[in-house]
Amino acid sequence: MADFLLLAFIFLVAGVIAVPIASRFGLGSVLGYLIAGILISPTLNFLGVDVVAVQHFAEFGVVMMLFLVGLELEPKLLWEMRGRLVGLGGGQVLGTAVIIMALALFLGQAWQVSVAIGLVLALSSTAIVLQSLNEKGLMKSDGGQASFSVLLFQDIAVIPMLALLPLLAVPELVGAAEAGHDSSLSLVADLNSWQTALVTLGAIAFVVFGGNYLTRPIFRFIAAALLRELFTAAALMMIIGIALLMTLVGLSPALGTFLAGVVLANSEYRHELESDIEPFKGLLLGLFFMTVGAGINFALLTENAGPIIGLTLGLIFVKILVLLVLGSLFNIPGAHRWLFALSLAQAGEFGFVLLAFTVANGILPDAIADKLLLVVALSMLLTPLLFILYDRVIAPLYNREQEREADHIPDASPIIIAGRGRVGGIVDRILESAGYKSTVIDFSSVQLGRLQKFGINAYFGDATRPDLLRSAGIAEAKMLIVAIDGKEQITKLVRHAVQTYPDLHVIARAVDRDHVYELWSVGCRDIIRESYDSSVRMGRSAFEAIGIPRETADRMVGIFQDADRRSMIEFADVYDIDIPFYENEALIAKARQLQDEWEPELREQIIAIMNGQGVPD
Repeated sequence: MADFLLLAFIFLVAGVIAVPIASRFGLGSVLGYLIAGILISPTLNFLGVDVVAVQHFAEFGVVMMLFLVGLELEPKLLWEMRGRLVGLGGGQVLGTAVIIMALALFLGQAWQVSVAIGLVLALSSTAIVLQSLNEKGLMKSDGGQASFSVLLFQDIAVIPMLALLPLLAVPELVGAAEAGHDSSLSLVADLNSWQTALVTLGAIAFVVFGGNYLTRPIFRFIAAALLRELFTAAALMMIIGIALLMTLVGLSPALGTFLAGVVLANSEYRHELESDIEPFKGLLLGLFFMTVGAGINFALLTENAGPIIGLTLGLIFVKILVLLVLGSLFNIPGAHRWLFALSLAQAGEFGFVLLAFTVANGILPDAIADKLLLVVALSMLLTPLLFILYDRVIAPLYNREQEREADHIPDASPIIIAGRGRVGGIVDRILESAGYKSTVIDFSSVQLGRLQKFGINAYFGDATRPDLLRSAGIAEAKMLIVAIDGKEQITKLVRHAVQTYPDLHVIARAVDRDHVYELWSVGCRDIIRESYDSSVRMGRSAFEAIGIPRETADRMVGIFQDADRRSMIEFADVYDIDIPFYENEALIAKARQLQDEWEPELREQIIAIMNGQGVPD
């Protein structure tokens, strides 16, 4: 018992310390777990821990992840995305796999081994790429949306890979793999081929039938008990049961749980299942990646540093080449094509899963798998550098090229709207309803294509570019409405507009309260928090639901809004953009002062209005 507790404590401490540090430096959680595993590797060796055995247990996190992936794949959504999924995603996986397979054959590998290597290295890191794109505000760009399509296809492609890879097994390696495992229960061990096929199809049919017809009454029965832990236990029971059934018929447990997830994608219990399974999936996946890091053979890396680094750079080069070609074929513009190519140029976390799977099924020898493990890890570690290359070299280069030949926007309007998404679109419609025409600029050609179908005119371009703003007539404009995504991009545009055109009225979208202070510090004085008004309306609705009349609720909320505006200005005066929000001592002192002085007064005023007494003097 003490040994188990010590081992659990070591893994938890490593993850809790390493992952936040890695995330703070933009490396992402997956790399954080890998680094944590590397750091505790000497300790695990000293304690004689069987890392491979721990990894087999942690692989169940992959099973849970594929179940959650299946839950997200609504057939209607997949059908709407079919063009980019099949074209971009299928083209990337197939093109990369074929090129890498050909290179492996050229280097003297057997065709089965070459195919397996191509499939393993064709995948990219969903966790790292999506996190990086979201952090940089690039998720809604053309390059970000194209990357998401490819990553979604790759997540789906893992399932047929798990089903097809065992067909590539090498007899000699299969014998060695089986010799290292104890015999286990099986429903097909003593059956002939057609009997095995029938039992296997029966197991799959049972999963589909159960997902459609049995889960609802079972979950309805459990939900009637009003005990959250029972629902969690039932969700785990279902996943473990499906994984066990698939194992007994000789299939991948991940295949069965993925199929169950797809079947339950339209279930009314889908979101409850997601919230119950997510914590277990996250912990087990973190444990899995830590075991991968702990199992990295650094002696092998030292002995073969040149070839392994060469293979890693070669993989990145091949992926960039394939993605650039696909970007051209699908008309992904300029810098976005490079964002698309550089963001997906690494191998992915599923590569670790498939490598363990290929070794266990006698497809790849241990020597090759160990080297590929290093290639996958190194390519992921290089991903932040690829994003830095895009930010500091590629994007500025394209901006400079575009500045030489600035876009021409005819009939410039005195009102410019930067961004025509869910925020800018509503603002544009409101202004247009009163007869005011705006010059609308958006950086997504996909979004502009959709708008044109409805007869809505907007211009393509990056509104943070000074030359594009000039061609849009910002020097003569009276108002700039900033409704683009991403804190950094919004602040960059607002700072330039306020400093360059002091007579221009700038209305800026703020992502959150902290962002309000940041925009205030760069000179903007008309700032709208994107979720503030909806939150105020919800508060007013809460008052009305309690039984307070609408007019009284409006007055109560109005008093709160006035106090909130005054406090925002007080905070903004002591905000320092160079000091992190929660480390600014002057701001913290101001918050405590306002809390002591203003909140009792605010509470007294609102209660007085609620009781029909009016606002006290």
